[in-house]
Amino acid sequence: MAILGKSLLLLLVLVAPAPAVADQAWLGLYQHDITTSETKFEDGQDIKAGWIGAPLDRLRAIGRPSPHAIASISLKGQTNYVAAGLDWTIGSTLYLRVGIGLALHDGPKRAYRGGRRVDLGSPILFEPELAGGWRLNDRFAIEGSWIHLSHGRLFSHQNRGMDSGGVRLVYRLR
Repeated sequence: MAILGKSLLLLLVLVAPAPAVADQAWLGLYQHDITTSETKFEDGQDIKAGWIGAPLDRLRAIGRPSPHAIASISLKGQTNYVAAGLDWTIGSTLYLRVGIGLALHDGPKRAYRGGRRVDLGSPILFEPELAGGWRLNDRFAIEGSWIHLSHGRLFSHQNRGMDSGGVRLVYRLR
């Protein structure tokens, strides 16, 4: 739990000015570790919350992405994480949101199932994300979302990754 506490503190420092520029906030319910592989080692549901900032004009060269931050809490007391990164949104009423970020988690350092190592391999992970959404009105949208955690074997040879899928309600703040 110590890494999660440090991670939350780091996230708060990074996004402290964010409320002034936050464009959207969301809350969602996700299925935890939805992989179909034999390396699955956790289950249950997560509550995830996040914010998405206004598009960054200074990053026009890469399509004006929006910054994002996520906090994920496992309802079964398993792996929790915080993440921050960038999102690109394509479309308006019906839209696709693609994102990439970095995550810090508090999952086990070593875990085995059937004699195979199934832990995430590093406390620092990439956080690619894909969401499809429907803007219901000027303030609310609903999204179906997939989030993956992995380090692509950059930080160790162990890299099982973890997927979660869910639904979230998005609220536009301004």
